[in-house]
Amino acid sequence: MRWRFGRAYALMGLAGAAIGPAIVSDARAETILGALGKAYVFSPDLGQQRAASRAADENVPRAASALRPTISATASAGIFNNRVQSPANPLFGLPAYVLKNQTYPRNAGLTITQTLYNGNRAINSVRQAESTALSSHEQSRLSELMVLNAAATAYMDVLRDTALLALDQSNLHVLREQLSQSQARFKFGEITRTDVSQSEAAVSQGEAVASTAQGNLQASLATYSQLIGAPPRNLDPAQPPDRLLPATLDEAIAYAQREHPLIQAALHAADAAALNVKVQEGSLYPTVQVQGSVAQSWDAQSTPKEQTFNYGAMGTLNVPIYDGGLTYSNIRQAKEQLSQATLQADLQRETIRQEVVAAWAGLRSTRANIRSFQAQIRANEAALDGVRQEAKVGQRTTLDVLNAQQTLLISRTNLVSAQRDQVVQTYNVLAAMGRLSAGGLGLAVATIDPRDHLDQVKDKAFGLRTPDGK
Repeated sequence: MRWRFGRAYALMGLAGAAIGPAIVSDARAETILGALGKAYVFSPDLGQQRAASRAADENVPRAASALRPTISATASAGIFNNRVQSPANPLFGLPAYVLKNQTYPRNAGLTITQTLYNGNRAINSVRQAESTALSSHEQSRLSELMVLNAAATAYMDVLRDTALLALDQSNLHVLREQLSQSQARFKFGEITRTDVSQSEAAVSQGEAVASTAQGNLQASLATYSQLIGAPPRNLDPAQPPDRLLPATLDEAIAYAQREHPLIQAALHAADAAALNVKVQEGSLYPTVQVQGSVAQSWDAQSTPKEQTFNYGAMGTLNVPIYDGGLTYSNIRQAKEQLSQATLQADLQRETIRQEVVAAWAGLRSTRANIRSFQAQIRANEAALDGVRQEAKVGQRTTLDVLNAQQTLLISRTNLVSAQRDQVVQTYNVLAAMGRLSAGGLGLAVATIDPRDHLDQVKDKAFGLRTPDGK
């Protein structure tokens, strides 16, 4: 349903005029889905969470590097001078001489090392990194959910506070007219000075209420600009996304248990903890490596023109026997961390269940309140008309009229807030279910799937640039 405030809805234009061009200067209306699309694209909070998710993805190729060979090259070059001086030997008739020798020793080599077996630690580490990355993806989805929910709330707050300001300004206008009428009637002796004072007090109270409403609206406008990334422009009335709601509470709970990002993140974290146990247990198994090397030397041993060429391969078996109990402690610790992660997943399930029940109950209560406030408004409008007619013939006092008018204003204010709450509570239910997303709402934006980045980097063995070109 669209926002229909009864008489209060026609006052939206008055509120827009009161707050200036911030809302009404642009002829094109901004819809709530358009505002949510802006928040999805420009939110710094969502952007930093996406960056954190991409950074977590890089742990997968880091872990996979243990499955690949390591290759290193070495090279050296230098100069070597050898000078030998011998004195003359008259006994044998040998003259003195000096022997000089200059060489340029060089060396180049290549070494390749490959781990053949290490207790499956490398494979389990890759799987653990993938589970951790998937958990981070769910955190990105949670951030998206929270940003969209906060943006929807900010949008509805601006609409609500605009309408409330219009109501308060309209009420103040009526109170001032009533004060003028009271002053005129006092001059003709129809009412007492007390009636005039009551009208004056009502005008002063109305001015204070309108001033407070103006301040609330300015605060809502600031929050809107912060979350959406741009000031509001001619906001269009919003509809609750009822089409995305399930028919029953049980269906909502079942969906949340399957899809909510907090639950999914906790389950992936539990998988990562289980794989960490296997990684730590792999430290008890032997490690098998093979290494091959090739090297070429020139002017070796400082001998001119002497060359050597070496190549070979060697296998290494390393069997752990005892490390002071460190490995056993790491395994026990990993098992306790697995227990903690499993219990955390159970806790998230119960927390999400409670949130869905509370949000669903809040939505039902809000819908009931709307029907109640609509009935109150009809009754209070009839009561106010009757009190005014009775006041004209002296059967009611000015205070009775003011009280009836205030009661009607409260009913209209409550209806405005309740209709805002209906839209917000609908988004709250979707958020509690884990169903609030850019794709689910059909926002006109290019959605970002964090799994795409993981697929791009998980097998990447070379390259400095990120997939987006950084």
